[in-house]
Amino acid sequence: MQPVVVAYALYLAITVPLTVLVARTLSRHGKTFLEDVFQDKQALAHSVNQLLVVGFYLVSLGFVTLFLTSDDTVLDARDVFEMLSVKVGTVALVLGVMHVGNVLVFNGIRRKHLNHAVARPAPVPQPYPGYPGYPAPAPHPAP
Repeated sequence: MQPVVVAYALYLAITVPLTVLVARTLSRHGKTFLEDVFQDKQALAHSVNQLLVVGFYLVSLGFVTLFLTSDDTVLDARDVFEMLSVKVGTVALVLGVMHVGNVLVFNGIRRKHLNHAVARPAPVPQPYPGYPGYPAPAPHPAP
């Protein structure tokens, strides 16, 4: 078997399970987080979580697939490991960036929900001249 084919097989054997692991982690912890945010709407929390996970899978696996090919010459085991280190490292970095992006989305949803849930106190009217309890203005000295 050609070394480049071995490199491709190892690349897929590493990156696809890595993608699944990150997606499951996002799903599990994202579900808990969203259920806390949408306490009264469990179905909405589940739906938002599933949509984010599906989007993560589509983008991640699409990137893994597009990044599969290489123009590098792979002649021996050293070349296989060097190619794999660049490819797997790049995929891990992209997955990390996507993970941070998902966390920011979750946090944005949480903040928006909490801002709407917090009842703001009614503004206190400011006293003005003629308002009961407002002190009378001091007389001006004569010029």
